[in-house]
Parts: sequence; structure tokens; C-alpha cells
Amino acid sequence: MNQDEKKRLAAEAALPYIEDGMALGVGTGSTVDFFIAALAEHAPRLRAVASSSNASTEKLQALRIEVSDLNSTGDLDLYVDGADEATRHLHLIKGGGGALTREKVLAGAARRFICIVDESKLVGVLGEFPLPIEVIPLARSYVARQIVKAGGQPIWREGVVTDNGNHIIDVHNLTIVDPPQLEATLNQIPGIVTVGLFAQRGADVLLVSGDDGLTVIG
Repeated sequence: MNQDEKKRLAAEAALPYIEDGMALGVGTGSTVDFFIAALAEHAPRLRAVASSSNASTEKLQALRIEVSDLNSTGDLDLYVDGADEATRHLHLIKGGGGALTREKVLAGAARRFICIVDESKLVGVLGEFPLPIEVIPLARSYVARQIVKAGGQPIWREGVVTDNGNHIIDVHNLTIVDPPQLEATLNQIPGIVTVGLFAQRGADVLLVSGDDGLTVIG
């Protein structure tokens, strides 16, 4: 099974979680793209669909799926998104695609968060994938200095501006043994908008696809 087939398997495994009348949040990324492609026939059953990025909004609208603002939908019943890394404790690193802030808002607003990944994203300890942090442009260098003091190696993702008009710092050389605590600590640094750790609000269910089929965690 190639990588695209694994992503499609994980994405389509999220479809049975959709129920009539739900408000659905849709994430961002290559695995989510397969979920969006399969969503068109289910969209009429939904009360509303909210999107975590301009890129996903465009893909949804191309399929004639109406996208609503989260301010008008209220809390979401279900949020479906991928991850750059995930553990069996349902802690995640997200933000490789740069949409971490809106992703975290939608995840926070959702009653249930289904994370769809292929087996290459499942790890024992988070941190091999650089941790994305969204910062306001004014604070980029200041935040980077604080990250160095904390033992990380910050690298500015040059040329990237988020949908919110901010910058992204990718933090290398972290071994994240206590994801909720690190998330809380980094959130206290002025200028950080969002940390790409989804631990205080992790996934509720992790759908992992591999050569042997689908594994459900949670």
C-alpha cells in the first residue's frame, strides 16, 4: 500500500463518525484532502461546515460545499484533521502546513476530535518533527531567543505568512516528554500566538492506517 492509499484509508475511516445535523470542522493537509474529496456526498446531511484554512476552504467550495464561519456555527460536533506526529496518548504535533492557529481553535470548539494519520506519523515521543510555533512578526526574534534559552533550536520559516498574517518558527532538537507541560510553558511567552502542540486538547480518536489496515486508538 503506497502513501496515498494509506492516507485515503485513514481519511475515509473518519466518514462513519459523521451524523445527520452535525456541525463539522475540517482541518488542513494532504490526508485531509482525501477526506474533503470524500465529503461531498455527506455534506447535505450536515448543519454546517467550518474550515481551518483558506486552502481547505477553496477545496470545499470547489466541491460546492458551503463553508460557514465558526462565529456563526457555534461549537462543532466533530473536527477531523491530520497531524505531523501523534502518540498513543493522543498528543499531537501539528502546523507543518502553517494552519495551526485555526486548527487549534476548531479543535477547541469541537465536542469530538478525530485525527487521521498514516503509520509514519505515529511515534513514541514527540519532537523529531520540528515543533511549529506561530508568532506575531514583531516578536519573532524575541520568541526565538526564549526558545534557545529553553534548549530548542528555532528556525524561521522564511517566506511563509499564515492566513492570520503571522510568521512561523520551527523548533528543532526537542524531545517532548511532557507535552501538556511544554505547551503550557510556551504559551506564556509573549508574542506566541499558537504552539503546534495539541496536548492539553489532544485528539479523542486516532485513526492510523498502515500496510496491515486501520488501527483505532482512543
